[in-house]
Amino acid sequence: MGQVRDEAYLQRFGFHVRKLRTEKQLSQYQLADLSNVSRSQIMGIENGTINPTLCTLKAVAEGLSISLTELVEVA
Repeated sequence: MGQVRDEAYLQRFGFHVRKLRTEKQLSQYQLADLSNVSRSQIMGIENGTINPTLCTLKAVAEGLSISLTELVEVA
């Protein structure tokens, strides 16, 4: 069985994360600090170039002060 990677979903998810971050008027650096995730990971998530782990998603949700469910609900 091969690696599962949905490039289109990762792009939509990254756009969603960027939208949530900018709505809260946070820079990538600020979100990285709040979530204890590197800025390069935040950038990679927003650009759709990395597939974050569940623990990273949880940390980003906490940094944004939202639920994990809200973070992963992508239209």
